[in-house]
Amino acid sequence: MTVGKVTVDLAPITMTHAEGPLPDGADGQVWGAMHSAPTAVPGGVPGTPAGERARRLRLAIHPEYGGRSDFYTGQFSLRFRLMSPRLPQSCIIGADAPVAFQLKRSGPSQWISTNPPLIKFSAYDDTFAVPAAEDCGPMTGPLNRRLGLPAPSGNLMTYDATYAFRTYDQLPTR
Repeated sequence: MTVGKVTVDLAPITMTHAEGPLPDGADGQVWGAMHSAPTAVPGGVPGTPAGERARRLRLAIHPEYGGRSDFYTGQFSLRFRLMSPRLPQSCIIGADAPVAFQLKRSGPSQWISTNPPLIKFSAYDDTFAVPAAEDCGPMTGPLNRRLGLPAPSGNLMTYDATYAFRTYDQLPTR
């Protein structure tokens, strides 16, 4: 992912959701959960090699669900928590207005396995804008300048996904 002046390879993201036809025939989706780990930002808070070595200057970005997921259309939103010993926990990119992605497929899906069902695909968005980080205390301004935020349209998210699923009749009963 490239956001503003920074490029990172995000840690894997695991998402759980349900989708399928509703009784009226319309598409239906229910969000479940999203899990990921923080990813170190090269250069840490100051954007220098010392920022990667000094514990107090390290910086990580942690994606969090932003309130929208429509896997039929590719619309998805995320917030990004910025983590450092120098930052409050409230320091977030997209706190009030999450980053909105419109993912497009990079090519066809590929079946890896039929038992269990496992599908691989790639998607991307190279048009999204990124708001400034908020609630970072006295580091808000310097941190936004260092990251190049807010960043207008033209950032890049590439996404390689492996999708496993079970049909409702395969789920355990209670």
